[in-house]
Amino acid sequence: MTIDSDEPPARKITIFGRDITMPRSRRARVTLGVLLIIGGVLGFLPILGFWMVPLGILILSYEFAWVRRRRRRASVWWGRRNQKRAAQ
Repeated sequence: MTIDSDEPPARKITIFGRDITMPRSRRARVTLGVLLIIGGVLGFLPILGFWMVPLGILILSYEFAWVRRRRRRASVWWGRRNQKRAAQ
């Protein structure tokens, strides 16, 4: 199997120790992220769930710097919050 030099490498997300390969197309990744967020907002319906919102944000954070900054800021806040609770 040969890899074309003009083709971007596959992006992977690691969740709970499992690697999930994302689509190679930027348009497909953005569409997938947006659809997951929309599906998560409708999480009260059967099959859909609120778990889809953070997954959609995670996928979009690979494409947009402003989403990545917000995700990182929330991650740091959550870590500091847990450290304070553990110290008490």
